[in-house]
Amino acid sequence: MAKDPYKVLGVAKTASKDEIRKAYRKLAKKYHPDVCPGDAEAEATFKDASAAFALLNNEEERARFDRGEIDPSGNPTGAQGFPGQGHGFPGGFAPGGFDDISDILSDLFGSHPRGGRRQNFAFRGDDIRYTLPVTFLEAVNGASKQVRMTDGKQLKISIPAGTKEGDLLRLKGQGNPGTGGGPPGDAIVEIKVTPHKDYKRDGNTIHLDLPITLKEAVLGGKVPVPTPAGTVTLTLPPNTSSGKVLRLKGKGVPSRKGKAGDLLVRLMVMLPEDDDASLKKCIAAWQPKENDNPRKNLGV
Repeated sequence: MAKDPYKVLGVAKTASKDEIRKAYRKLAKKYHPDVCPGDAEAEATFKDASAAFALLNNEEERARFDRGEIDPSGNPTGAQGFPGQGHGFPGGFAPGGFDDISDILSDLFGSHPRGGRRQNFAFRGDDIRYTLPVTFLEAVNGASKQVRMTDGKQLKISIPAGTKEGDLLRLKGQGNPGTGGGPPGDAIVEIKVTPHKDYKRDGNTIHLDLPITLKEAVLGGKVPVPTPAGTVTLTLPPNTSSGKVLRLKGKGVPSRKGKAGDLLVRLMVMLPEDDDASLKKCIAAWQPKENDNPRKNLGV
């Protein structure tokens, strides 16, 4: 008599279809006859797993089994009939079950036969994952990194310009080796971006607070501005208030699709920290226009 399908696959009775599929995939990859040629015990385990998956993967038949109407082989039980009679599933495969089994084995072995014994199957190797820390500027400008994977392998990784936090880079064929001549898996690299002390990124836009002197704010003039691609010159209009934002087009994050983002520069007027007597004397002598109230829009 066939074994309890839940125990065979090692899943709970509340397992989802995805959990059942993953459990079968794991057993098939380990016990398939072409992986363990000549191992009768492994072949028996593979057959049990296939029968269990075929039954539990069929929602209607799984429900009937859970209600006790059929046994693990698909034969009616109790009032429904006698074991060994009725519509037992040939080879342990419930209706519709073989197609899903064939799909899983095709994914594992790289072939999709509809009948007969598979020969010379090769398993694709497992993917390996790696988290790669990069600086803010390396992510924005792009970079080349030499890293050691978890398996000890050294890889050269090209970081595309405009890469952002959480991006995944897939390196084809750099994962674990396959079995039986199968292709290797891939290396999947997740990007972790270290924040920058001055720049803040919002999509492809970069924000920067730029300190300027009181003289530069009042008289205007040209000031240097650092950008991820290098220093540029920004022209300040006279009487520039602290907090005013100026836009440097195309000086933000490069885009793989379309134009680069912009750099938004917020001007921050910085007064001297030391006791500047001349500045105080100048300000004391300055007489603003009558009713010149910078807080008038606040109603005070």
